[in-house]
Amino acid sequence: MATIRYFGIVAEVTQRNEEYIEIENMNVSEVWNLLYAKYDLSTLNARVALNQRLVDLNSSITVNNNDELALLPPFAGG
Repeated sequence: MATIRYFGIVAEVTQRNEEYIEIENMNVSEVWNLLYAKYDLSTLNARVALNQRLVDLNSSITVNNNDELALLPPFAGG
C-alpha cells in the first residue's frame, strides 16, 4: 500500500489527512488522475511530492507500494 498524505486546502477538500491505497504499475500522473476524480480536485492547483521530493503532476515516475505521495497546496515564496 502507498501512503497518500493531504495538506492544507487539499486536506480540507478531501476531508482527510492521509489514506492508504493499493498501487500496482501506476505512475504519478495516473495516481493524480485517480485522486482527482475521486475527490473532484478540479478547483485546486496542487503540487505533488513523491517520497518528500517535488515531482511534476504529469510525471511518468512509477509510484510503488510503500512510497509516500503528498498532495500539497499551492505555496508562495517571499
